[in-house]
Amino acid sequence: MNLINKKVTHKLFGMGSIVKHNDSSVEIHFASESKMFIFPDAFEKHLKLQDKSDANLLDTIIQKREIERKEDEWKKEEEIKLQRKNQKLRLEHEKLMKHHKLHSESQMVFWCDKEEQNSSFSEWQVFSGVIKSGNNKGKPNKPSRLHQNSAVLLTAIDSSMPEKDRRILGVYMVNEEFFGKLCEDGNIPAHSKYRLQLTEQESDQLFFWKYYQNEKSPEKMSWNTGKYRYFDNLWMAQILLDIVSLKKDTKERELAQQFFKHFCKMNQITIQELPKPNGTLMRI
Repeated sequence: MNLINKKVTHKLFGMGSIVKHNDSSVEIHFASESKMFIFPDAFEKHLKLQDKSDANLLDTIIQKREIERKEDEWKKEEEIKLQRKNQKLRLEHEKLMKHHKLHSESQMVFWCDKEEQNSSFSEWQVFSGVIKSGNNKGKPNKPSRLHQNSAVLLTAIDSSMPEKDRRILGVYMVNEEFFGKLCEDGNIPAHSKYRLQLTEQESDQLFFWKYYQNEKSPEKMSWNTGKYRYFDNLWMAQILLDIVSLKKDTKERELAQQFFKHFCKMNQITIQELPKPNGTLMRI
């Protein structure tokens, strides 16, 4: 925009003529002296172009610069927020790791009977069962290994099917305030956000024994007794990663991805180094 020789008025200095200007400054010759002003800022308050078409064009430039300025400020604010958020996450992670020693097998797989296949998802919790013998017979089992880094895997098998066909129905992180060592009633509630239920089609593609193996008898697939058993943190990460690939719904897939990343962070698992599933089903 060429403003040389354009007439302007100033509240204090009166009428003047522009003699020089660039992207950041403008020089105006008034009756008694020449003055330098910041361009285009001075035209917002102190200066006014006499030509209306020039004034309108300059207003457009000023508005555009104001929008750009606000966008720059917003970007800087977002960068600061992101830095603070990352710092907070680092401090929280350091605090968590300082006060809690991770157990390599702090995940739970739960055997759902027909009734529990519905209640587990409607109530988003499972019951660890009761102790069968000894001094504490009849009292709820205490899931002592479960902590905020733990997830509960819900599985089921049709009574007519062999154990190798055990399907994964869903999974949830334990509630944010849950501590297995302090659990007296045997109820294991779900996290407020990280919980996933699989569709029947998804479940039919996800077999528990693809990931799990019994260390004492790695070639056998048998559950024997009990409602639950603990298993390896890496196996749970493998399952969550495969759930991500199964989810077609955009929102559910995004939640599954967030779940997976959160789980890996809580269990100090490097995503890039996660091994491929190598459960008993992968060996037959």
